[in-house]
Amino acid sequence: MSIAPGKLWGVGIGPGDSELVTVKAARIIEAADVVAFHSARHGRSISRGVAAPYMRDGQIEEHLVYPLTTETTDHPGGYQGAIDEFYEEAAARLAAHLSAGRDVALLAEGDPLFYSSYMHMHKRLVGTFDVEVIPGVTSVSAASAALKTPLVERDEVFTVLPGTLPAEELTRRLAATDAAAIMKLGRTFPTVVQALTDAGRLDEARYVERASTEGQRVSNVADVDPAAVPYFSMVVVPSPANNVVSHTPLDGNGRVGEVTVVGLGPGADSWTTEEVRRELARATDLVGYVTYLDRVTMRPGQIRHASDNKVESERAAFALDLAKRGKRVVVVSSGDPGVFAMASAVIEVAAEPQWADVPVRVVPGMTAANAVASRVGAPLGHDYAVISLSDRLKPWDVVANRITAAAAADMVIAVYNPASKSRTWQVEKMRDLLLQHRSPQTPVVVGRAVGSDEESVHVVELGDLDPSRIDMRCLLIIGSSQTQLVETGTGRQVFTSRRYP
Repeated sequence: MSIAPGKLWGVGIGPGDSELVTVKAARIIEAADVVAFHSARHGRSISRGVAAPYMRDGQIEEHLVYPLTTETTDHPGGYQGAIDEFYEEAAARLAAHLSAGRDVALLAEGDPLFYSSYMHMHKRLVGTFDVEVIPGVTSVSAASAALKTPLVERDEVFTVLPGTLPAEELTRRLAATDAAAIMKLGRTFPTVVQALTDAGRLDEARYVERASTEGQRVSNVADVDPAAVPYFSMVVVPSPANNVVSHTPLDGNGRVGEVTVVGLGPGADSWTTEEVRRELARATDLVGYVTYLDRVTMRPGQIRHASDNKVESERAAFALDLAKRGKRVVVVSSGDPGVFAMASAVIEVAAEPQWADVPVRVVPGMTAANAVASRVGAPLGHDYAVISLSDRLKPWDVVANRITAAAAADMVIAVYNPASKSRTWQVEKMRDLLLQHRSPQTPVVVGRAVGSDEESVHVVELGDLDPSRIDMRCLLIIGSSQTQLVETGTGRQVFTSRRYP
């Protein structure tokens, strides 16, 4: 008479509190013929302790003891070889019970399929035996509950990261997400702190130790002694919509807020950096020209302050006043905020005595000259000048003198703000000045609305530059004597050699 094989149960027992074991998990633990659990070499099994109230007399206990943690090993396959061998031996022990017709409840802290030792048994046995998984409360959920803070909402992105990642990778991922949980701490904690610091998120991060247990501890990450961090701890970074650091006015603690000036890039969303996205997400208030603010997705609780494009100083003073009242203000520019944009206006006003205590930061963005240049090759490959053709904030004589000087120096010139509805003659004047120093055959790149659905880029000769085709959404790149138009595998491209004769 053959014996029907037993069933393997992957039982999630939650983060540590026995009362967080689900009703189904408790029932299966009590009914199983065999209760299996892991521990390190010290022999103390946290999972067995959590499940103890639901176990009964007479059950077989399979204690699966890891041969090592991270210390050195004499195994010929190294650490990974020793671990793989352990999993094979452990799976064989469980398989023997299952083959004998015994049901096995393999305990898993948290959830069985979430960074759990159970997974290694599951993958080795699921194709041979009947297997069922009982989900459990994860340590991430327990940590969120310990903080009494939501992690994410709406369309925010939540990322779970192992602390064993290299610092550079942790930094990149922390900068790119709205919220994060970093697990597997212990000796990785200093690396995690460094990554949080480099990503600019240390102040947002919270430390949770042994969530849901009597030993639970919650604190700021910066206050934690790295030498006392256990493996069963976690760093949690709530999303900007839920982060008390991002949305609590700081003047309640005797401090002021801050102003951060950011650049969205010249048009395409993909050109907005992750650093800028993070600053936008953390803001309590967004200040800027209405056209630029329309490019920003608003988050719950944020306030939008739109204005006309001709009131830079007033906009700067308004932003600084909000920050003085404890707000985290982001002033939004297109392109790079330091290139003919709001950074200089904000810093100029911030230098006045009444704003002396307000911190001001600038976060860079891709400027339009680089975006346009990329569309045709490398016209900015050598020295170049950046000139605004607008005479609204400086006399035309100054503009003309600078064009002449750059042309006489044989520099490539990136021309911003070439024309508008009220400024229609400057492009023609500029062309005439340039022709005194440049050949009529000099390549000129005309980029319009680059990065948007209305983008157009074409190359003309300086002598054929038509002012009537130029408007405020254009940027011009005027070549030097060394700028060439060539044919490549991708078609016509423009470049300026890095070598000068």
